[in-house]
Amino acid sequence: MARLGLSVYPEHSELEKDLGYLRLAGKYGFRRVFTCLLSMGDEPKEEMMEKFRARIDGAHENGMEVILDVSPSVFKKLGVSYDDLSVFARMHADGIRLDEGFDAMGASRLSHNPWGLKVELNASTDMGYIEDVVSHFPNRGKLITCHNFYPQKYTGVSLAHFNRCNAFIKGRGLPVAAFVSSQNPAAAGPWPLSEGLCTLEMHRGVPVDFQVRHLFATGTVDDVLIANAYASPEELAACAAAKPSVLTFGICLEKGLSPVEDAILHFDQGHVVRGDMSGYMLRSTMTRVVYADADIPAANTRDLKRGDVAIVNNEYGRYKGELQVALQDMPNDGRKNVIGHLPVYEQILLD
Repeated sequence: MARLGLSVYPEHSELEKDLGYLRLAGKYGFRRVFTCLLSMGDEPKEEMMEKFRARIDGAHENGMEVILDVSPSVFKKLGVSYDDLSVFARMHADGIRLDEGFDAMGASRLSHNPWGLKVELNASTDMGYIEDVVSHFPNRGKLITCHNFYPQKYTGVSLAHFNRCNAFIKGRGLPVAAFVSSQNPAAAGPWPLSEGLCTLEMHRGVPVDFQVRHLFATGTVDDVLIANAYASPEELAACAAAKPSVLTFGICLEKGLSPVEDAILHFDQGHVVRGDMSGYMLRSTMTRVVYADADIPAANTRDLKRGDVAIVNNEYGRYKGELQVALQDMPNDGRKNVIGHLPVYEQILLD
């Protein structure tokens, strides 16, 4: 089941603000939390553990699981070994995400830990490593994967690479998570850089709810986490409104809608694309049955561009009331009212 998540960074935040953020996100149905031990300071071990434990307990109170990002240097600093993960259990964590440097046999051993901690592998880099871990008979019920996020502009992964990685991982029966980025100017991650914090480079700078809808639309992502904190309440609400099992587009209206056009656009039965799909358009045809007797005068009948949303008007007879989304540029002979268009960055969803 697809889940939403977010991130908190105790080394750079106040406890009460983090707890308030977790409470709000919990109300919106967020169910995962990412946090990072890689940037922990030099404070005493017990103080650091309490700092993280307080947030983790707050997350659990709001129905969320928490995964800690760790590395071999974190293991060394905390006195952790492959056979003793009790430090993370004492912090009340639900799992650990392995940054670079863990050998495949060791990662497999970690998945059999007696504390029941999940072990999360990096989904963005070497697929040979994941194959090697899987070949060492891990506890599959505790093995998960998650992509990286990329603070530096132009360093996020390409969609082609992302899809290749996900196809490989899903073929091994493992779940996949990925990160999206809040557009709140004050949102930040674990490092002193604020250029967005997404997995896919194409997501940098676009609304976070679109990023979420796009990742779910790929059909290969199980969990989506907002990497930087704090996302705004409006962003949390918009992400929560995304339906993982339904392809949803944003629209920029370019004409005032008549009551009938508005009802067709917001069709209460939901729009369903015909199975005999054209290469030129997506067609939702039930609206022409429901609104067969409605009056839809011609208006804004300019030529169609890819991503345009149109409603067939009175001049097209039995097709009147049909809603269409253009997949290619087409001439318009006056029988289709162009009511708006998908934002340019959303047109990837047409694929």
